[in-house]
Amino acid sequence: MKYDFDRMTDRRGVGSLKWDVPERELPMWVADMDFETAPEIIEALKKRVEHGIFGYSVVTEDWYEAYRSWWSRRHHLEMEKEWLIFCTGIVPAISSAVRKLTTVGENVLVQTPVYNIFFNSIRNNGRNILESPLVYRDGEYSVDFGDLEEKLANPQTTLMLLCNPHNPVGKIWDRETLLRIGELCAKHHVLVLSDEIHCDLTDPGYEYVPFASVSQACRDNSITCLAPTKTFNIAGLQTAAVMVPNPVIRYKLDRGLNTDEVAEPNAFAVGAAVAAFQKGEAWLEELREYLSENKRCVREFAEKNLSGIKVVPSRATYLLWLDCSGITEDAGELTAFIRRDSGLYLTEGEEYGACGKVFIRLNPACPRERLLDGMRRLEESVRRFTGKNGKE
Repeated sequence: MKYDFDRMTDRRGVGSLKWDVPERELPMWVADMDFETAPEIIEALKKRVEHGIFGYSVVTEDWYEAYRSWWSRRHHLEMEKEWLIFCTGIVPAISSAVRKLTTVGENVLVQTPVYNIFFNSIRNNGRNILESPLVYRDGEYSVDFGDLEEKLANPQTTLMLLCNPHNPVGKIWDRETLLRIGELCAKHHVLVLSDEIHCDLTDPGYEYVPFASVSQACRDNSITCLAPTKTFNIAGLQTAAVMVPNPVIRYKLDRGLNTDEVAEPNAFAVGAAVAAFQKGEAWLEELREYLSENKRCVREFAEKNLSGIKVVPSRATYLLWLDCSGITEDAGELTAFIRRDSGLYLTEGEEYGACGKVFIRLNPACPRERLLDGMRRLEESVRRFTGKNGKE
């Protein structure tokens, strides 16, 4: 491989959220990779730093073209320049959309278990969280369309947050599923906001389907959140975009983003995104291979050494969702024990909704040596946990 993903990086002492933990601990929780970003992005940032002047910035023409070219080439979605609006991040965009496009006391629907920050964007703005739990059967997740339509039909439901691909379960929604979701939302006058930040992190040989590409109804009744940040591990640079084909919705959201002051780039946000989409493709292809192998290593390790824990099949994101129902009814208790016992820091599944109570989310996006260290810690702690609870 041209790029070295095996190199053991050191992120302590640089203000890293993920690594702001005691020395003995190994963090595998937040969705943040332990790899340096693509050298091509680093080179672009170096050139910007060498310029030495960091005044106010604008969104340049090559930023629009970088997004349009990438989605056309890789995801078969043709965008118009006018559809794109810069924003500092997907979470700020979601919060702005909730404030601008819904009213206090209305329902915002989510399909749980789902990215936990969705709940913050809804609750912090005085809206009601309305959960439509996904169906978990035989180790796979699917949409409960009966429950979904019942909740979309509630007149108080005005916005649906769609996670596409789905975090934390790693599901790539197929075209038929997205089409049916789009038809139901249009039928019941519910706007769709599709968070597609994980879209480029699919396993080799798999592609995601942009929600807006599925039908005219989906395109005209949706906001899509896009970014290079998860893919290229540059979340700290605060660079993202919203794509809104419908001019009426776009105007409203543009006003919301500007009112909230999250529509202007810092000195590095535009150039980093352009470098990622124009020059980072080769790095991404090797990363996808490496991440797929890491996920395979976790699955095989679990099958051999973690009796009672099942890894839910994942074809997207670099995250893994572990079904711990074979050893506990409370994965929160388990994750707390693991952290105390071996220092391995994971995320309890209940953070993603009540239906995640027996699950743990694990982030294997790190050099393989570090991943294997984490797996050994997990094995030792699970053995002690099951012994303590009389399950051996």
